[in-house]
Amino acid sequence: MHFPPLNSQLLRDRLEHPSRPVRIVLDTDTYNEIDDQFAVVYALLSPEAMTVEALHAAPFHNNRSSSPADGMEKSFEEIHRLLARLPSVDTPGDGFVMRGATKWMKEGEPPVESQATADLIERALASSQDDPLYVVAIGAITNVASALLLEPAIRERIVLLWLGGHARHWPDTKEFNLRQDPVASRIVLDCGVPLVRFPCMGVVSHLHTTQPEIAAHVKGRGAIGDYLYQIYNDYRPDQFAFSKHIWDLAPLAWLVNSEWAQMEMVISPRLTDAITWDFDENRPTISCARYVDRDGIFRDLFAKLEDAAS
Repeated sequence: MHFPPLNSQLLRDRLEHPSRPVRIVLDTDTYNEIDDQFAVVYALLSPEAMTVEALHAAPFHNNRSSSPADGMEKSFEEIHRLLARLPSVDTPGDGFVMRGATKWMKEGEPPVESQATADLIERALASSQDDPLYVVAIGAITNVASALLLEPAIRERIVLLWLGGHARHWPDTKEFNLRQDPVASRIVLDCGVPLVRFPCMGVVSHLHTTQPEIAAHVKGRGAIGDYLYQIYNDYRPDQFAFSKHIWDLAPLAWLVNSEWAQMEMVISPRLTDAITWDFDENRPTISCARYVDRDGIFRDLFAKLEDAAS
């Protein structure tokens, strides 16, 4: 599908940090491993920077799921486990958590419709150009790409923050979110939507923590702190000299504090069939992170868990 370019000034304005509280939809493969859980909690504990209007469950397929549909359903269930441990956080109730796609987008096939795509389209179209909806995607991108194909007009009413792919200098871009969903990934990279990208290896791979740090600053911070500690501790039996990426925090942390991520305006890379990057100066402009402040981000997360527990 051909997408006409957005107004260049509108695009550049959308790629800047909003410098105000924003409304977000968080699209998350929450049960994929353990970093999405930290990100969901962090978003809900950051009302000074964002209002979470909805949580959309994204598909995934690895050793924790039998299919993309099973991964999405397990993510949907995991979101509810997190919410049950955050009784102090007010949520809208019905319609807050939506099921997403049950399969990947395929070349030549129609977009994958779901509760999540319908909800995203409805919320985006109800947003004004002066108050766009921020879509924070920290999983495979089929939900968002399907919504863009079903209703291209939402490009003018959203800003997409996506943790997907590796850094531009990395020899490949076979990052989990991107490589399992390449057709949808090409849609969001090619369509000209205001895109703020957070690469994994080479950028947010700096955002990691250890079991002793989680034990000291997360365990004992209410039911949610104990749950986050449990899933971290259970993730790997041997914790000796081990640190774990919690990189899904990065796009949310940028919304909280622009100084926690160094950004640059670049040309959107082209995704090749070999799942590597190719570059063409005629492609859309996006914003891309080149560094994140690991200590500032974790300090804020730990402080918010402490405040929520007290």
